[in-house]
Amino acid sequence: MQDNATEVTAAGIARLAGVGRAAVSNWRRRHADFPKPVGGTETSPSFALAEVEAWLRKQGKLAEVPLRERVWQQLAGHPEGPLTALVHTGCVLLLIHERPTVWLDASAGSDARLAAMLPGALEKVLTPRVGGVRGRGGAGVGGASGSASARAGAGVDAGAGSGVNAAFGRAGVNGGFEQAGVNGPINPPAVNPSSSAAGVNSGSAAAGVNSGSAAAGVNSGSAAAGVNSGSAAAGVNSAPTESAVNSSPTASTVNTPPTVHNSPAVHHGPAVHNDSSVHNGPSVHSESPIHNASAMHHRPSVHSTVPGTSTDITDSPSAPTTPSAPNRAQTTPATTPTTPPTPALTTPTGPQLLPSVPLLRGAAELAAEIGARQTFEFLLGRHLDANPRQYTLTPAELAGLMADLAGPARTVLDPACGTGALLRAVDPRPGQELYAQDSAPELAALSTLRLALHSRATVRAAVGDTLRADAHPGLLADAVLCHPPFNERNWGHDELAYDPRWEYGFPARTESELAWVQHALARLTDGGTAVLLMPPAAASRRSGRRIRADLLRRGALRAVVALPVGAAPPYNIPLHLWVLRRPDRTPAAPEVLLVDTGRFAGEARGGPDWEAVREAVLDAWRVFAREGRLAERPGLARSVPVIELLDDDVDLAPARHLPPAAVADGAEQLTRVRERLGATLRLTADLTPPPADPAPPARWPLTTVGELARGGALVMRTGGNGGHARVPVLTDHDVLAGTAPSGTLPESEEEAVLTEPGDVVVPVLGGGAVARVIDEATGGAALGRNLVLLRPDRTALDPWFLAGFLRGTANNRQASSYASTATRLDVRRLHLPRLPLEEQRRYGARFRALDEFERALRNASRLGEQLVRGMYDGLTDGTVAPD
Repeated sequence: MQDNATEVTAAGIARLAGVGRAAVSNWRRRHADFPKPVGGTETSPSFALAEVEAWLRKQGKLAEVPLRERVWQQLAGHPEGPLTALVHTGCVLLLIHERPTVWLDASAGSDARLAAMLPGALEKVLTPRVGGVRGRGGAGVGGASGSASARAGAGVDAGAGSGVNAAFGRAGVNGGFEQAGVNGPINPPAVNPSSSAAGVNSGSAAAGVNSGSAAAGVNSGSAAAGVNSGSAAAGVNSAPTESAVNSSPTASTVNTPPTVHNSPAVHHGPAVHNDSSVHNGPSVHSESPIHNASAMHHRPSVHSTVPGTSTDITDSPSAPTTPSAPNRAQTTPATTPTTPPTPALTTPTGPQLLPSVPLLRGAAELAAEIGARQTFEFLLGRHLDANPRQYTLTPAELAGLMADLAGPARTVLDPACGTGALLRAVDPRPGQELYAQDSAPELAALSTLRLALHSRATVRAAVGDTLRADAHPGLLADAVLCHPPFNERNWGHDELAYDPRWEYGFPARTESELAWVQHALARLTDGGTAVLLMPPAAASRRSGRRIRADLLRRGALRAVVALPVGAAPPYNIPLHLWVLRRPDRTPAAPEVLLVDTGRFAGEARGGPDWEAVREAVLDAWRVFAREGRLAERPGLARSVPVIELLDDDVDLAPARHLPPAAVADGAEQLTRVRERLGATLRLTADLTPPPADPAPPARWPLTTVGELARGGALVMRTGGNGGHARVPVLTDHDVLAGTAPSGTLPESEEEAVLTEPGDVVVPVLGGGAVARVIDEATGGAALGRNLVLLRPDRTALDPWFLAGFLRGTANNRQASSYASTATRLDVRRLHLPRLPLEEQRRYGARFRALDEFERALRNASRLGEQLVRGMYDGLTDGTVAPD
């Protein structure tokens, strides 16, 4: 079913028709019946997708809009925005993945019926898989509107298998077997019960605290209205003829004896009523909410017992605590937020889902072709690629390396989950639990859905600032993976001065990364491993030297790995990986592993040689983890005694402790380089073009690349944004530098454009007059971004003739635009002379000889630089004598 409200931009139209954006601009100018803009701006208009599809089909330019493109355009043009559309789509795809028959039954009727049935169906899938889903009736973190999380034990605040405020059956807080809620009579509704029972903070159909006159409240008489209800209702402690709950037979007030909750809580959770008596204040819940702490991993909460025991019942966040190592056998760091953590997902309501129904039906159709998981990955990947500046992504190769360094784990936490790339890279295990948190609600929701679709692990995700409001304070994870935000000044330095997570020292305001390091260590079980992506400055800044020293002394920091330039954003600096381990009772290891993989940096912007990086790092780490030390691998890795690092700077940068590998035969190697340079220079001299003979300017009839494409003399393709085939990618930098394919593209379900020998590739950015003819060695590579491929018909057009004339400086100047800070080339406007094929081949042979001469010059330049650098290094390290 087509959604007439869906809009599409000119770029989307070009993708639908498989043409460039210039073609869409030409259609708008040349065809009076082209659809008129319905939105957007004057410079970037948008059009109705249905009208565009009809026009393309009428013109014979499109037989049918590809399903994946139609679904994407519906998502991109969603009235509530693409992020809301992605969340709705992800929920339905999870339903299709888990219970396809339920989807088939719901989707068989009208759109209104489907929107009405989906919330209930989604709740039954989301609650057991991701837990803590807020239901349609407003149920909190501890349970959905139907008390599903209390029954299934899936609430975020759940302990060992049961939701908070749910004992056995319908019992509430402090309720025993078949007992009712807080201080209630024998058969009243429990706190946070199912939707049919009245309770505190219950759904819309249940009478809650401060409810209307017709609702039964907590601690009220059998006919009394809600607590603090209207004047016509009998209030609490008001009816002298009613016996109060928990009072003597003649008492007329509720809870006149000493405090009801003076004894330790049954479930080691916070007291429901924090005041000295239950109803002393004007409001029943005048202090902290019912779900004031979470005990997530079979570990008691800090604020769980009365004074005089191992912990205190107070919920005050301002109570100072000593920043020292807690007794991990009894307590956890007192970072429990005063409000319940916000779950990552809220079950959408029927009215919210109704505008998304056409998109949901299309996504279901696409899922039937390629699978629910692949459909979500395609849509999420397309959205991330369309908004590259909004997200800081962790490359899949780096995420896999971090997960491998952490090792197999049953419980894994990512406190800054982003799009979920790190948790997605974790190897699945039976009974696995994945915990996540992110301050961006949309990212937390998308990560939750992505992880739920990716594996059978239970996903526990929440929204919030992890350092200020940790959603998983009771967690003891086997592994922590984290790509934290870098260089954050406003990370909570002033508010968290007495936080017990700072076991290794209070981080300076400029050391937010060291706060994340200590947070990760605080969430690890003894012997657990944390792997964090860190900026290189964190290894050497003087403001963090005391914390680094304590991490070393206590054996928490196990390895520092310097990654190649281009491994992750920001791509212009070599980031580090820190591998940490929660010290157990065994003595701290006396050495630290340092690895420098800078030698594996790629020559272009395509990224490093990940296979070599992975092999070098994992091999060194596994030997070090097994034996506690590593024999030096010159220039690559070594284990350094801790005592050597504990100087005034405590500098952990691997490059400062791993000098370049000494070449035993340095002089011989330099001799070989010199010989190769001499041969290359002689070849360059032989290839030098002969003197040019003067000739009058030629007056050829001209044509353009666009005209040749329309006439069928060549095929024009643009570089892709992704692909499912993992093949080398030819980047614009490779074309400019004349090097081999070195790039990568994001993995998606798009079809990559593959090059063939004889293709001509032209960069469209940078303003340079460059064109490259694909040879046998480069053929088969995928075409990268900002490149245009021209595939000539060999019976009408010679490739070298085409490439040579495209490189003319005047030709490029007249075809370039300067509307922005970057020069962009419109390849369609490049000119070519109309010449017979034989004449083209004469010019082509000359252009080919010039190309060989150019490549020889580049090779000579690289060899010369290598020789000069080697001579300097050899003379300074003593491997080359000055005589």
